[in-house]
Amino acid sequence: MAKVSIIVPIYNVEKYLPKCLDSLVNQTLDDIEIILVNDGSTDNSGIIAKQYYENHKNKIKYLEKENGGLSDARNFGIPYATGEYIAFLDSDDYIEIDSYKKMHEKAKEEDADYIECDFIWEYPNKQIIDKRLSYNNKQEMLTNVRVVAWNKLIKREIIIKNNLKFPKGLRYEDIEFTYKLIPLLNKVSYIDKPFIHYVQRNNSIANVQNEKTADIFAILENVEKYYIEKNLYNEYKDQLEYNYARYLLCSSLKRICKVGNKEKRKDLINKTWNELNTKYPNWHKNKILKTVNSGKNLYIKSVNKFSYKIYTKIFSFI
Repeated sequence: MAKVSIIVPIYNVEKYLPKCLDSLVNQTLDDIEIILVNDGSTDNSGIIAKQYYENHKNKIKYLEKENGGLSDARNFGIPYATGEYIAFLDSDDYIEIDSYKKMHEKAKEEDADYIECDFIWEYPNKQIIDKRLSYNNKQEMLTNVRVVAWNKLIKREIIIKNNLKFPKGLRYEDIEFTYKLIPLLNKVSYIDKPFIHYVQRNNSIANVQNEKTADIFAILENVEKYYIEKNLYNEYKDQLEYNYARYLLCSSLKRICKVGNKEKRKDLINKTWNELNTKYPNWHKNKILKTVNSGKNLYIKSVNKFSYKIYTKIFSFI
């Protein structure tokens, strides 16, 4: 059994892939396996990945499939993982060479089901370190966790036993995966180091706003349905309500306001307000919103039917 299995979905990233793979094959952790999933690339990414596989057969598994998107590629790679822990890394990002060794050591030391590290937003002309917000229990984790899959080690047994998968064909896949994972964890650890380089590029999925931005509604619905089916909803109701309002009024709304099609943008802005107030009509009274003081919460509390129209106009021009 490998100590860590790293699943790397690959699709048309020939410019970035060598740096990503160099950072993986040179990891100082002994006994890792790198699972490369070529998701139907049409550039030279497949050729590059095969070359690395030929040169590092002791570490790399190379898989090919028809294009199905990021979630589908990750899901495809999971059954091939044999490591005690699973990690995910996007193929346009890269990682410090001692990252998995330090994270694995910390996880074993604390017998953790899950361990996360900090990461670096890497722009062409600057870097910004992203630090974790603190949380002491699962409720706080559901509120404060950074919903990205690629800065974590997760015990493979938990993923396999619970048939945990990323939602195929939807954006915001990491939100659904992370929120479904949280109730399954017993011990969570954190290492206060920025190991992952989160490379920002203009044509990445996260930076292209179109009708797929509306996938947030399906993602949040899937999460709520999961908590209801698992009889967890009442235990986490405040957090689910808060997150619903937070996503719809903050990051999601800013993206929706950048959708190019004017009519679609107007429809989605209206849908956001209607969905929020239909699903959670008393969201303004949410316990977290009322008790946690932050700039984001001050903004959310200021939103009403009138100010919502003003904010959407502002977000459209920022």
